[in-house]
Amino acid sequence: MSRPIEGGCLCGAVRYQIRGVPLVSGTCQCRSCRKASAAAIVPWLHLDAGTLSFVSGKPTEYNSSPSVLRTFCGRCGTPLTYWRTDYGPTIDVTTCSLDEPDAFPPVAHIWTSHKLDWVKLADDLPCFEEGPPSE
Repeated sequence: MSRPIEGGCLCGAVRYQIRGVPLVSGTCQCRSCRKASAAAIVPWLHLDAGTLSFVSGKPTEYNSSPSVLRTFCGRCGTPLTYWRTDYGPTIDVTTCSLDEPDAFPPVAHIWTSHKLDWVKLADDLPCFEEGPPSE
């Protein structure tokens, strides 16, 4: 990818760039992601952490569980990243915080065992009841 992928929060206080090709795009239905975003499904872009840099503003950090650090805009509340200590050098960025989220459609759904009963996944993408296949 020659030009950086850009994104940020709703109010514009926090902006970021991704320089490189994301590893995978998917959605999560786990209880923690749903609660942190107040949404039924959260799309994530999984990438090499070294390719992500915040170019303006500084996100607020929150440990949502002992091994998980989430960031969000402290002004408008937009969820931005998810990092698990056992992820190593990778991080997830909320796909819908990208300037062009349509460029990265999901390829799978994870944690579908936590899916809300009224959510119907009808797009024929692979579904994993727990985390990604490598977990």
